[in-house]
Amino acid sequence: MRPNRVAVVCDLREENWPSMDLVGEMLLQHLQKDFADTIAASRVCPPMRRRFSGSHNGNGKFFNADRVLNRFVDYPGFIRRRRQEFDVFHIIDHSYSQLVLELPAEKTVVTCHDLDTFRCLLDPEQEPRSIFFRKMMERTLSGFRRAARVACVSAATRDELLAFNLISPDRVVVIPNGVHPAFSLTPNPQADVAATKMLGAPTGHKFDILHVGSTIPRKRINDLLCIFALVKQTFPASRLIRGGGDFTEDQTKLVEQLNLRETIVILPRLSSEVLAAVYRRAALVLQPSEREGFGLPVVEALACGVPVIASDLAVLREVGGDAVNYCPVGDVAAWAELSIKLLHQKRDEPDQSAQKQQGFKQAAKFTWAEYTRKVVDLYQQLI
Repeated sequence: MRPNRVAVVCDLREENWPSMDLVGEMLLQHLQKDFADTIAASRVCPPMRRRFSGSHNGNGKFFNADRVLNRFVDYPGFIRRRRQEFDVFHIIDHSYSQLVLELPAEKTVVTCHDLDTFRCLLDPEQEPRSIFFRKMMERTLSGFRRAARVACVSAATRDELLAFNLISPDRVVVIPNGVHPAFSLTPNPQADVAATKMLGAPTGHKFDILHVGSTIPRKRINDLLCIFALVKQTFPASRLIRGGGDFTEDQTKLVEQLNLRETIVILPRLSSEVLAAVYRRAALVLQPSEREGFGLPVVEALACGVPVIASDLAVLREVGGDAVNYCPVGDVAAWAELSIKLLHQKRDEPDQSAQKQQGFKQAAKFTWAEYTRKVVDLYQQLI
């Protein structure tokens, strides 16, 4: 018997969503390594067709116009032409769920990372959008609701999904993300050298506070900047290291108002190995988001033995367990006070071996091998 043919339907690479790219890459890697006898997995994604933006333009209104046309015209046509080639389709990113409308829905799985894509429809007062945008999201949601199975990355995401009655409970499962094996306590000499070239040699008196993630509103970057400004009053040599893109115009203005420009480092997109090296040299990781679907930076930091302060959200407690310190969303003073306390502990006890082992143990619960095994069980239900 031939292996079952699985299409791993990925985001357009040009959109540059590292977390979505990671999920597709790790799933493909483990399908091909661990299930080659029964699964023939292929990455399915067309190149972006550029109508308005240049080949190196990754933002702005012209790029967004290209994104819309590719997501709602080019990609659907591409996937429709390939619908006979596979036994199962797995759409890695729920924001591409409009593609389900072009596929045999009874053979399609969608991974749901959060409900932000549909927020303008589910909570229009809090997330006002144009009629054009809402129409696009209505089409995406229509495809999402037709999928045979929806795999949520956390129980918190599943609970929110069911609370809005978007999918029947029998079609929803929880399959948590994994942690890339590069994120560990073990140094990587080559990656460490790359991190040092960007950040300079680590010193005992200069603490790096790390935040990894985008600058969209729910990440509460303004809170992050205000927390850091308060921390600097006690630890003036500290720096804020940011991975995940440049600040917005309003965030940049706040940086200037707080006089932080000289003590913030914006990282380019890094390989998992180099990002892990950056984590390992950080004194503290902050995750002040008001909403998350999973919280991958939390478990990445724990895997690298770094103390974490995260927003007191059900999903982040689900992921971080007892290994993470929690603060109320938006309470800048409380975040700064706890940050200063943990930095004092880091100064007085640099090794922090017990804390590192606790974090590593928690992070070890999340592996891409286990993620893939559960996904394959889901495929088998549809074949």
